[in-house]
Amino acid sequence: MTLPTEAGGPVDELLADYAAGKLRGPMSNLIEAHLELSPRNHGYLRDLDTMGGIMLAEAQPIALTGRDTWLATIMAKDTLPPSPIRLETRQPADPVLPAAIRRLVGRPLADVAWKTVLPGLKECHLGGTDGEASLLWIRAGRAMPSHSHSGLEATLVLKGGFKDVSGHYERGDIAVADETVDHKPVADDDEDCICFVVSEGHVKLTGPIGRIFSRLSGRG
Repeated sequence: MTLPTEAGGPVDELLADYAAGKLRGPMSNLIEAHLELSPRNHGYLRDLDTMGGIMLAEAQPIALTGRDTWLATIMAKDTLPPSPIRLETRQPADPVLPAAIRRLVGRPLADVAWKTVLPGLKECHLGGTDGEASLLWIRAGRAMPSHSHSGLEATLVLKGGFKDVSGHYERGDIAVADETVDHKPVADDDEDCICFVVSEGHVKLTGPIGRIFSRLSGRG
């Protein structure tokens, strides 16, 4: 199995942002789900945490100006009301959806409302404010239309697998694409492929379907 994006590339950058607390919205869910499904990057994440601790320990302290004023202001404030207690409802495990994705979807896979996009391709759009999130279901052996992107797109395989110009991806693997990648993902022949996709841009159709779409929309 070849996974070029897993070695020192965009996936490492996403993991570093996750470790630093910079990821927001569904992209954070994607990385959390990847770590739940695959042990491949657990060591890398531990190394990042260790490096962050070393940098913090070696940082020079900065004097706090107006310390007495700050303390007086804090002590003068009324006691904050206690935070409401949240009772977490434990959801039953799902054989396909990791916990981080299940929290976002809000229902088991069996209850997901799919919309047919093309023959052999279904989607469940999940929205999102920090990147658009979707579940994709590709029938075994089917290919998605050739396309590129206007921004970063991360795809986490939840079931089955697919291949494109970058390599072959299975459950727990992350594929990253952007405007420099023009690809045509094809699901494995032996099993339907289900993916969780987070996109920071828009899909740009290429190839014959893209040219037809451009002519119909008056762009060609």
